[in-house]
Amino acid sequence: MTIRLATRGSRLALWQAEHVAHLLHQAGLATEIVPMTTIGDQVQDRSLAKIGAKGVFTEELEDSLRRGETHLAVHSAKDVQSTIPEDLELLAFLEREKVNDVVLSFNEHLALDKPGIVLGTSSTRRKAQLRRYYPEATTAEARGNLQTRLRKLEEGQYDGLVLAYAGVHRMGYEHLVRHTLPETRFVPATGQGSVAVECAVGLDAALKQRIKAALDHPATHACLLAERAFLRVMEGGCSIPSFALATLGGTGQLRLHAGIIGLSGEEYVDETQTAPAADALALGAAVADAVLGRGGREILASIREHRG
Repeated sequence: MTIRLATRGSRLALWQAEHVAHLLHQAGLATEIVPMTTIGDQVQDRSLAKIGAKGVFTEELEDSLRRGETHLAVHSAKDVQSTIPEDLELLAFLEREKVNDVVLSFNEHLALDKPGIVLGTSSTRRKAQLRRYYPEATTAEARGNLQTRLRKLEEGQYDGLVLAYAGVHRMGYEHLVRHTLPETRFVPATGQGSVAVECAVGLDAALKQRIKAALDHPATHACLLAERAFLRVMEGGCSIPSFALATLGGTGQLRLHAGIIGLSGEEYVDETQTAPAADALALGAAVADAVLGRGGREILASIREHRG
């Protein structure tokens, strides 16, 4: 049997699928990669927040799972919507890479506190965090794959690009990293740095067990369960400036730091709690409840009102 892997057609997505394929080959499973185009890839003239649909980078891949055309869908974990349809499941999360956001530039001496600096990003969260911590900077929409964004950077449309380190590393552009933003301030999006593997619930149970054994990283899985539980209660996605980062200590305790930031960067609510890894789902929900109760609900309402 050949395992068919659905993936987006970008270079980064194909790299992720090839990595998954390599791990499956090591476990004795043959694979075939099936590239697809999602609505998020097709619509490049609007921000993700304005597209409005959930699963803008996953829906087409999930439809292929339902039709039985593919067996697995490979996603950047941060692109996966907070609630998975009942007929699908997230089977595995690959070991997480460095979670930080980084600033890329062709200018080796780029200073983030320079007045009027233009930083390109397509992330609502990053824009809000930049407004909070670097208020003299201007943010500009930067859609497209990494190569498209780098071309725009080279053309001078931006002074720097703010991206996830994991994707920059996977594509071999670390030499352009001028600043690594601290994860204590620029807390990443849920799932950032990991790859998620999704399948249909009805996929053969023995096959699912083999796939999970080959791909899943238990510590990463526990962290992402907590982060995704937080996001689910917040009813957020990639268009909401929420953030969450869970870490697993040597004693088996999960620490979750998560919250939400207003579009202007001024309003900010965060919460940190710990719990045993076995209670990851409850931890995520508890942190979300705390954030919502201390002003997060009002921030969300303001964001939705602003967008009409």
